[in-house]
Amino acid sequence: MTVTGPIGSPSGGVSTDTSRLASKENLEAAGQRFEAIFVGMMLKSMRAAKLGDGLFDSKAQEQFRDMQDDKLAQSMAVHAPIGIGKAMTEFLARAAGTEPSAKPEGSTTS
Repeated sequence: MTVTGPIGSPSGGVSTDTSRLASKENLEAAGQRFEAIFVGMMLKSMRAAKLGDGLFDSKAQEQFRDMQDDKLAQSMAVHAPIGIGKAMTEFLARAAGTEPSAKPEGSTTS
């Protein structure tokens, strides 16, 4: 099986397809996912900065805590964003020549 395109290239290049940036929904979803990943990394970093091991800590408990932190990060990105996802969305919209909060062309409603 041969995969063609930038991802399947022998050099392992990055896709230059920017057609997904034209959609407001795609930009907002990407910003939300980026914020969730960023918050998740912050939580993971805070957990790693503990001063000592607990008496009852185990690998299973760590795994469930990591899963809980992932869900918490996703929830925080949706309900209480810190703004980094929105900033990234606005940056990508300007770079693509679209505005994420602009009305669609041809819209005459106020």
